Amino acid sequence: MTNLPVDGTPLAADPLTRAVLEIDEYSAGLGWDQPARLFALVDTAKLRAQEPSLAAQLGIDDSTTTSLTPVEQDEIPAGVPLDEFLGTIAWPDAVTGCALTVERLMLPPSAEDSEPAGMDEAQLAKWVAEHPDRQEVRMTVAVLRDGRRESALRLREKDSTSEVLTGSALVPGLAEALAATFEA
Repeated sequence: MTNLPVDGTPLAADPLTRAVLEIDEYSAGLGWDQPARLFALVDTAKLRAQEPSLAAQLGIDDSTTTSLTPVEQDEIPAGVPLDEFLGTIAWPDAVTGCALTVERLMLPPSAEDSEPAGMDEAQLAKWVAEHPDRQEVRMTVAVLRDGRRESALRLREKDSTSEVLTGSALVPGLAEALAATFEA
């Protein structure tokens, strides 16, 4: 027996986890080396009732069983640091949560011991990009207004739906930045 439904997205009991995995699967379908993508998370039933034409565009009908629907937002401006961009976002009340998917290079904790001292941000980025133990990862992080969080991590070298890691505390800094977009 498999943990994959017909569409290939892993099954999950929690609606937020399902939304994160749906976004991860969507992003995986676009391939690697993609820009960061921002999503609003909306209540599916409210979307159907209040915005039927948008729901129809998104393929949502009475048979849709998910309770959160990700709606991709406009492209994140190139050249603007992600933290600065997130600081400019304010969500309308109809948005239940938000999610971001972004690709980064990661090093294992053991690499900290070999990090040269005194590097600026550009030098550090170059050092990480050239490090033999670097791994490319796609992170999808979601937060809800009520504080719940979920993340999915997909390594490029293990680019398979069955290898996606999930957890609420995998990318705490990014989750905090997304949560801040809901603060008044």
